[in-house]
Amino acid sequence: MEFGKLPNISNVNFKLPPDWPGNAEALHTANPLTPSPARSLYIGATGWSVKEWVGKIYPKGAKTPEYLRHYARQFNTIELNTTHYRIPDHFTVQHWHDEATPDFRFCPKLLQSISHAADLGTSGDLIQRFCEAMAGLGSRLGPCFIQLPPYFGVDKSAVLEKFLQQFSLPLAVEVRHESWFSSEANTAKLFDLLEKYSASTVITDVAGRRDVAHMGLTTGTVLVRFVGNNLDPTDFSRLDDWAERLSRWFSMGLRECYFFTHEPDNLLAPDLAAAFYEKVKNIAGIVSRGPKLQGHEAEGQQMLLF
Repeated sequence: MEFGKLPNISNVNFKLPPDWPGNAEALHTANPLTPSPARSLYIGATGWSVKEWVGKIYPKGAKTPEYLRHYARQFNTIELNTTHYRIPDHFTVQHWHDEATPDFRFCPKLLQSISHAADLGTSGDLIQRFCEAMAGLGSRLGPCFIQLPPYFGVDKSAVLEKFLQQFSLPLAVEVRHESWFSSEANTAKLFDLLEKYSASTVITDVAGRRDVAHMGLTTGTVLVRFVGNNLDPTDFSRLDDWAERLSRWFSMGLRECYFFTHEPDNLLAPDLAAAFYEKVKNIAGIVSRGPKLQGHEAEGQQMLLF
């Protein structure tokens, strides 16, 4: 993930900003019975086809066709980037469903032909085709998410609303253009629009764009994309802050959080995910699980982390 990456993070203030003022009301609207009786924390990475994970989180000798099965028994969600480039056929979707465990959730990234189209795909049939394909995941489907391009600003709010009217599956929205956060009024416009159509927010915690770590909630679900820096000590202090924030949000009525760990080349994402699980596993009332690192190299990493 290159968005917001910095070559030098020594001067970055990683402190999470305060909650958006409307969070408590949004959580109450989404779930009047607060706190929610079912609270789930899903922890995952951005892909399963990483051969370097063999002997680390996959068993020694694991073959490529087995990777998803092993991944789904280590993590309980995935930021599914394959769907950003093509709509999978029925047999592929069925295979994904069958390889995953019952508690696993796929979070498909919307097709680039939709997210980067001037009309967000509202003039054709791509949205319908995408939703029909992803619905094949059944109970293994988490929220889809659309990553709007850096040039999609607040001036395109009407386009976003038309898209939200047409999208038929659970959805989370990530915005990147600075205009969405240039004023409180613009940010409120975004959150009000998402709440109107029961769409969730994507919060991105990355060094070079602290504005997109906006701490706004619009439903009882949130997606967090956490971008680490090669297991720098700040990665772990930031995870402490997130554990504290999520504990509070769950106590306020948050039902689900999907937390995705990013590291350069994905190689260290399991280390970060395992560390995060250790920090959150004792949050009262949540259901969660995280990867267990294997082998001497992993044990050395765990000593480094803890």
